[in-house]
Amino acid sequence: MNNIRLKLGRFLKTLLEMFLQDMEALTRYLDHRISGSPDSVALEAGIFFKAFWGLFLRDLRVLTREFLPFVLRVGMQPLLFLFVFTFILPRMGNGNPMAVGGGVDFGTILLPGLMAVAIMFSGIAGVALPLSSEFGITREIDDRVMCPLPLWTVALEKVCFSAMQSIVAALLVIPMARYIPAVPVRADIHNWFLLALVLVLASLLAGSLGLVIGSTVNPKQIGLVFSIIVVPITFLGCVYYPWAWLRTIPWLKYGVLFNPIVYMSEGLRAAVTPSIAHMPWWAILVALLFFTAALGRWGLRGFLGRVLS
Repeated sequence: MNNIRLKLGRFLKTLLEMFLQDMEALTRYLDHRISGSPDSVALEAGIFFKAFWGLFLRDLRVLTREFLPFVLRVGMQPLLFLFVFTFILPRMGNGNPMAVGGGVDFGTILLPGLMAVAIMFSGIAGVALPLSSEFGITREIDDRVMCPLPLWTVALEKVCFSAMQSIVAALLVIPMARYIPAVPVRADIHNWFLLALVLVLASLLAGSLGLVIGSTVNPKQIGLVFSIIVVPITFLGCVYYPWAWLRTIPWLKYGVLFNPIVYMSEGLRAAVTPSIAHMPWWAILVALLFFTAALGRWGLRGFLGRVLS
């Protein structure tokens, strides 16, 4: 088993290194093509693209050196939830005490919710935690803003990079749900475009929330933010139950609509397990766009304020 894990780790690391090499080659090629053009607009676009990809590839290179900690960080929480609620509990007593009526297995309900949790925690950790150290004593952020890019682009790169990590984290949940539960959970995906759209929007939303936390919260209070904000909105984010099932508690049903994780969970529920009751897809997409734009604007203002202070 250990040999298989080592080989798998080497294989994934090799793939990441090949991807980095291809991106670097593509950047050099585009820079060469654009540099030969007399059009100043195209030249500025080429410089912008090269600088943005340079930041992205730098973060990706760092991630390849810490690949195993990254996998453990994004996979440990959904792994434990699946192990306890879908592997241990079904084997205790007369079955799963979390089972619900209607013949719906709890693992099927839990799958999209755990994907949303993986996206949220990975997005916040991918932006807020690095910013808390970069805005600290070392002021590493000053090195980044020296790039030939507008300041807002540096923040955008962090959100995009965390979104990539969030998508990987969400996709890692699917094989876990396939092999860990006592009753294997099978994703029933009919609309791949909707799944891809929800994954991208939810990941950008999580990154935007991480930008808000990382740029407005004192680094010493990051742990407190996770305790009093991130954990509560996760438990009230329709992760472990569909939003439609809150009809017996009307005040809570409408109160949680201010929680962005609700739309992440419901969007993935609509795309991955459409047989379970969920919000209309158009309402989910509108809410994801709204929260991404609102949090992104808030986080950008905080980021610019911290950098220019």
